[in-house]
Amino acid sequence: MTVIAPRAVAPTAERTPEARPSGVRRRRRTPGASPWWALVFLGPTALGLAVFYLWPTVRTLIISFTKSGPFGGSEWIGFANYARLIQDPELLGALRNTAIYTVIALIGIPIAVAIAALLNTTGLKGRSAYRTLYFIPVVTMPAAIALVWRMIYNGDYGVLNAALSTVGIEGRSWLTDPNTALVAIAVVGIWAGLGTNIVIFLAGLQGIPDTIMEAADLDGAGPVRKFFSITIPLLSPSIFFVSVISVIGALQVFDLVYMMLGRSNPAMPNTRTVVYLFYEAGFLDNDRGYAAAVAFLLLLIILVLTIVQFRLQKKWVHYE
Repeated sequence: MTVIAPRAVAPTAERTPEARPSGVRRRRRTPGASPWWALVFLGPTALGLAVFYLWPTVRTLIISFTKSGPFGGSEWIGFANYARLIQDPELLGALRNTAIYTVIALIGIPIAVAIAALLNTTGLKGRSAYRTLYFIPVVTMPAAIALVWRMIYNGDYGVLNAALSTVGIEGRSWLTDPNTALVAIAVVGIWAGLGTNIVIFLAGLQGIPDTIMEAADLDGAGPVRKFFSITIPLLSPSIFFVSVISVIGALQVFDLVYMMLGRSNPAMPNTRTVVYLFYEAGFLDNDRGYAAAVAFLLLLIILVLTIVQFRLQKKWVHYE
């Protein structure tokens, strides 16, 4: 009689929650980590943006569909303000003046690039003093800038006309002549914004690796070739950023026009900007609905131009 021994069965290992497939590491939860902490840190900034930016924008849009009464209150009139805005000849003039000012203001970008390149030169003496002098207008009150330049542009005793007379050129009343008033204000805007642009470009220039310039020197490239073939392409992200903020700032120009010309200036029709039109409608004529329509139209123009700039930057901005 044959006896068959029972087969030995290996004990099955009990699967515990800690068991993981090979190669898979258990994800540890950081103590105190919670998505609510992100809201805690982002909350103050989000609240500030909502109160000071988002809500005023929504409120302006609502007011643009109303008409303000002489003693307060408002009446819903739909798109009447926008229909009036399209037919307003002063709007076309304001848009033209603002566009001319913006184009002239963009001339300050290549000027700032050239000055920043000179200030970035290692052998230049007194670089810190030059940087301070160029940045002084940035921290100067716009009212003080306007007063100083009004004296410079004065047609009777201005410094500019006195300098021109020494070379036999007859001066003029720059701020009352409709042909020169807008250009004169744009020059002041370029001068006042140079400091900020130069600081940004200096930061971009100092971020360019020295090894690239040394390799260009070994290849026999001259200063002009290095500037246009190396410096400008590597500085293109800074140039793009400055161009965006310059366009936005130029489209919103008001303080220089208001303080250098005033309401009774004979050159005002040729220098009235979109923001100045908003000021006249909202604060002088007390037409808040029409002023809100002007402001919202300017917001749309800035938004469209900014989107266009971001689309075009893919063709000429190098981030490598």
